[in-house]
Parts: sequence; C-alpha cells; structure tokens
Amino acid sequence: QVQLVESGGGSVQAGGSLRLSCAASGYIYSTYCMGWFRQTPGKEREGVAAIDSGGWTSYADSVQGRFTISKDNAITYLQMNSLRPEDTATYYCAAVRRCPKPLDRSQYNSWGQGTQVTVSS
Repeated sequence: QVQLVESGGGSVQAGGSLRLSCAASGYIYSTYCMGWFRQTPGKEREGVAAIDSGGWTSYADSVQGRFTISKDNAITYLQMNSLRPEDTATYYCAAVRRCPKPLDRSQYNSWGQGTQVTVSS
C-alpha cells in the first residue's frame, strides 16, 4: 500500500513562489510515476505536472514554464513560481506504477490528502 503526505501549501501574493512536497512510503519509489493535481470547488481535478520513473516530465499548458516537478528519493516536489490567483486550489499528490497519460487523473490509484494553496492579487 502506498502512502502519500503533502506539505508546503500556504498563502502567497501573486508573483510569489511556493514549494510543495510529497513524502511517499510503502512501495519501491523509483519505479512509480508521480503526479501533482489540483482542484477548486465545483471543478474537476486537473493534472498539473507529472514525472515518470525515467525522469520524464509533463506539464499542463497553464503552468508550463512556471512550475517544476522533481524527485529526490522518496519525496516529490512541485516548485511553483510566478504564482497567479488562478493557481489557487487544493493540490494533491498521486502515484501509479505506470502512466502512459501522465496528467490523466483516472490512471492514478494512490492519493494524498491535499494541501491548500491560496494566491492573492
């Protein structure tokens, strides 16, 4: 069983930065695909960024060039720069053995509890 715990959320002004962390346990970390998703009330959870076991990364168009996903052993990070009010959401970390569609939430079978990010204008 995979356990994921997010941290690093908070409140920031537009243009600021935050770094989210996802601590993983319970599996062979290096073989998994890791993703970050976000959700706001009334909207579907959307893929933000993902990194597979080979280090290949994928990003949503809305965050390309501003967000960076990375892994360091059992921790997956999401560095978020140049934040905008529309980035406000609950951010979730997710894991799956393989991810042919990295930003497709339906593929992921392990999820964290989420961390809130609020960006004010």
